[in-house]
Amino acid sequence: MVLNYLWIAFFLIAIIIGFVKLIFFGDTEIFKLMAEGTFDSAKAAVMDIALPLVGIMSLWLGFMRIGEKAGAINFLSRMVGPFFNKLFPEVPKNHPAVGQMMMNFSANLLGLDNAATPLGLKAMNSLQEINTDKEVASNAQIMFMVLHASGLTILPIAIIAQRAIFHSKDPTDIFIPCIVATFASTITGLIIVSIKQKINLINSVILSWLLGITGFIVMMVWGMSLLDHSQVSSFSKVFSNIIYLIIPTIFVIGGLFKKINVFEAFIDGAKEGFEVSVKIIPYLVGLLVAVSLFRTSGALNYLGAGFAWFFGFFNIDLRFTKVLPIAFLRPLSGSGARALMLDNLKIYGPDGLLGHMSSVLYGTADTAFYIVALYFGSVNIKKTRYAIPAMLIADLVGIITAILISYLFFG
Repeated sequence: MVLNYLWIAFFLIAIIIGFVKLIFFGDTEIFKLMAEGTFDSAKAAVMDIALPLVGIMSLWLGFMRIGEKAGAINFLSRMVGPFFNKLFPEVPKNHPAVGQMMMNFSANLLGLDNAATPLGLKAMNSLQEINTDKEVASNAQIMFMVLHASGLTILPIAIIAQRAIFHSKDPTDIFIPCIVATFASTITGLIIVSIKQKINLINSVILSWLLGITGFIVMMVWGMSLLDHSQVSSFSKVFSNIIYLIIPTIFVIGGLFKKINVFEAFIDGAKEGFEVSVKIIPYLVGLLVAVSLFRTSGALNYLGAGFAWFFGFFNIDLRFTKVLPIAFLRPLSGSGARALMLDNLKIYGPDGLLGHMSSVLYGTADTAFYIVALYFGSVNIKKTRYAIPAMLIADLVGIITAILISYLFFG
């Protein structure tokens, strides 16, 4: 329902702005730009997202099927079961969805975006199997989506690489700020959903796991601080690629040990990946076209100008308002936000406050609306309940944290 209203709002706001520009400012090109943007976005939804996703989905769902038959997913489910049973009380103990969600979170944590999406879609499909109302998002699906969209990561490899392209003297110096900002977003999302679902977080099992995760992140940050900047960048790339390849290797070895037909299992899973990819195309087209209209109409620029005007009444540094469009666009379009970040790195330089802040803001959260369309669309969920508001509140906390910590580190 929320997504429906927002989708309509994007269209109406864009059209109204278009007519204002045409009538009052004589901008005869605005509707041409908006129309061309819808065509480009519809094409991009299929050619740049859905079709490439077919290969990635087929690859990783094929490996997932091997892991399931080899017993790796069930093993992981039992290992994290005590913690997940508290956060997802509706999911049966040792259910495959537990292991699948854990793998998705782990892939996000390590910056393995290509692996995280198919693993997450597989988890969403498993959660849908135990969902009693197939058109309404379950509590477990909402908790999973909010935690996934919070974007907790300890290895922001893509951002480090992009900063290096722009010849940053220290491309890895956004490492700690990104961890802190995404951690704040994740904890906020967890608290919001737990309150809504009446989950008691003051629990020995939950607290021990959260403290353990926090301790791991602190140790990782401390260990990275002992390395020089070139070593941090090399470690991030090598470690992530090793993990990316170790996971399917373990599944294949497990399959051989269990004496299953590994290749046949892979093909069965790969077929499922193709079916899921095709199913989500209408949702992607609808969302990206609306986002394109909102962006090409100039609504994002006006929104940024409005915030600059508002904060101008306070005696504070207003430099952060120049990069706020990244924060506004990030929940709507990852590629659009990335383009704004790269443009800021070019204009302001990668090593100034605004270059650093742009990088941290981009890495703070995930594309909430895209994720909703992708994940809920893959299982035909029509009523997302409070998933989107919870995601946006978590994003807001992450954005505020990203701005403050950027000033602290680089201001």
